[in-house]
Amino acid sequence: MSSRAAIYNNKVLAGYLGKTKEGEYLFQYEQEYLENAETTAISLTLPKSKEIYRSKVLFPFFFGLLSEGVNKLTQCRLLKIDEKDHFSLLMKTAKNDTIGAITVKELSE
Repeated sequence: MSSRAAIYNNKVLAGYLGKTKEGEYLFQYEQEYLENAETTAISLTLPKSKEIYRSKVLFPFFFGLLSEGVNKLTQCRLLKIDEKDHFSLLMKTAKNDTIGAITVKELSE
């Protein structure tokens, strides 16, 4: 795995999002989160499952957490991130004050 991030739902570790060197995106729920009957899926498109979700593009749910327009351009310039590098932008901008319950924390390799 080239890059990884921990995904939190209301400050509870829900799973891991990664991007392989080949550019494939992977999401997998944390086992403890799966086994807890009180936790909910992070998205309708990513129901709680032991399955590893795979995609050739950043999952729409996570893409939806990104800024758009002028805000996105400003973030990319300030953080020195290519506008098309959605995964890096997600890891750098969705770690603190997000609108919803989901936060993304970049993991060191």
